[in-house]
Amino acid sequence: MSRRGRINENKSKYSTTVFFIILLGLIGFMADLATDGSKSVTSTYLGLLGASAVTVGFIAGLGELLAHSLRAIFGKLTDLIGNYWIPLLIGYTINLIAVPALALAGNWMEAIWLIILERLGRAVRSPARDAMISHAGAITGRGWAYGVQEALSSIGSMLGPIVIVIVLLLGGNYQLGFEIMILPALVAILLLAYTRRVIPDPKKIEDISDTNQNTILDRTFWFYVLAATLIAAGYADFPVIALHVENFSNVFSEWIPIMFAIVMASNGLAALILGRLYDRVGLLPLIFTSAIIPVFVPMTFFGEANIVMIGMIIYGIGLGAQESIMRAIVADITPASKRGTAFGIYNAAFGISWFLGSMAMGILYGHSIMIMIILSMSLQLMAIPLMLYVMRNHIFTTHRYRVKAPFDGERDI
Repeated sequence: MSRRGRINENKSKYSTTVFFIILLGLIGFMADLATDGSKSVTSTYLGLLGASAVTVGFIAGLGELLAHSLRAIFGKLTDLIGNYWIPLLIGYTINLIAVPALALAGNWMEAIWLIILERLGRAVRSPARDAMISHAGAITGRGWAYGVQEALSSIGSMLGPIVIVIVLLLGGNYQLGFEIMILPALVAILLLAYTRRVIPDPKKIEDISDTNQNTILDRTFWFYVLAATLIAAGYADFPVIALHVENFSNVFSEWIPIMFAIVMASNGLAALILGRLYDRVGLLPLIFTSAIIPVFVPMTFFGEANIVMIGMIIYGIGLGAQESIMRAIVADITPASKRGTAFGIYNAAFGISWFLGSMAMGILYGHSIMIMIILSMSLQLMAIPLMLYVMRNHIFTTHRYRVKAPFDGERDI
């Protein structure tokens, strides 16, 4: 093949990969529209079915814990079967069944099992999806790839509750809202089938000869996971912030959904920007944001209304960094053959730490807000030395993505 022919082939591969990443993002958008739409009213729905407040809180925590802890198991299974599409199909099919089935729940026990089933579906599909994006990101830049995924996911998370609210305002009930969510869940399945036709084997996107060929997860990975758990444990959960703002700030309760929308918007935008920066300059944007983001804690718990809103923007930026840069780093420091396992372990550790940290923050909030703030900020800042270790030992060069062109060295895209 001529030089021009090879260059055109590389351009075609790049375009196809970009399209593939956007399709995966749209699948996430539809799935999150369905799941977060239903999730926004499940607590109220369980209460109407007769569940106590203690039961609702316990199930919410248990669901999140299972959704994250089981990812370590399903990540390992993904690598063992060597096929990303199977866990994705199973996970999204569970989503298709569990969410609309809430409309048929006759009592709160049945609804609880469906909620747990939906979280199980997320645990099944997440490691495979993240590993798949890691291979595609080798062509486009992994920071950008995960940024696109998070940006579209954030939009779905914003629109889902809005759809439910519109249904209720038009005279519908919760059951109708759950039934409507079958539509985005079904679209996600159809998009998944089409995406598989675009690139049947995502592993072949990445030139494995250029990647880490180790078959074990080395010390750098485990130090990075430790850093991520510190950030997760120190990140105050939104319900705690919302509770405080509603009770003690001069922010009206009607503004709480607006605050959530602000968080999601800044999350999605930050994921795109920070992901692109990571592809250009490496780990430095994450270290910088890790040093700045903790200031959202005193701003949201001690600030006036305008300061609280700024704090929410910073809070969302931190979430964007977690969902773009931090996932891209996992792919960059692990061998291709262990991506599912690595993402499963990382997501499980991150989620469990978030859960335990949220419990600790909730307990401390009732005793001393100042101690809670100090703990939150300290845990996040403790991650910075570990991030510097990771950068020094592995990710110390510019992450500018390249496409190889024959007879022409390497060419920046």
